[in-house]
Amino acid sequence: MNKDQFWQLIEAARHQASNPNNGDAVAREATSLLASRPVEEIVVAEEVLWDLMADSYTNPLWAAAYIVNGGCSDDGFDYFRGWLIAQGREVFERAVADPDDLAELPIVQASAADGFDLEGEGMLVIAWHAHISATGNQLPASPGTIRYPELDPAWNFDFDDRSEMTRRLPRLAALYLE
Repeated sequence: MNKDQFWQLIEAARHQASNPNNGDAVAREATSLLASRPVEEIVVAEEVLWDLMADSYTNPLWAAAYIVNGGCSDDGFDYFRGWLIAQGREVFERAVADPDDLAELPIVQASAADGFDLEGEGMLVIAWHAHISATGNQLPASPGTIRYPELDPAWNFDFDDRSEMTRRLPRLAALYLE
C-alpha cells in the first residue's frame, strides 16, 4: 500500500462513516476496510500512517491544535493529527501547509462554537486492529523508527501567549481566542 492507496482507503472510510468529521468513526471504518486487504498491505499501511504523522509534526500545526483544543500535550497532538488524517488528504495537506486554513472548515467552526475537541486517537491504531482482525495476531515489530523532524525554533514560544498566537494564526485565534 502506497500513500495514494492509503488516502483512497481513508476517503472510502469517510464515505462509510456515520460521521465523517469524527476521527474515531472514520478509524472504525478504515480498520474494517484495511482488515479485508492482504496482510502485507496492512503492515505497510502502518508505515504510511506514521510517515504522515511525521510529515505533520510541525510547530505551526501544534500551535493550531493548541488553540483548537484549548491546550495540547504530546499525546494530544498525536490525537489531533490522527483526527486530521481522518479528514482526508486535501484537508490534511492544506493544514500542514498552512494550519490557519483549518479555520475555514465547518467542523472547526462548530468546534469553536460548541467547545468540543478535535481528536482521533483511534486513527493511530487502525493497522494494529486491522491486523488482529485479519490474522488474530499483533502487528509484527516494525524494523523502522519514526523520525520526527526538528521543530522550527522560530515557533518556540509560549502557546499561551494570546497576542503571539493571534499574530501567527489570526483566523483560528479569531474563532477561539476572542
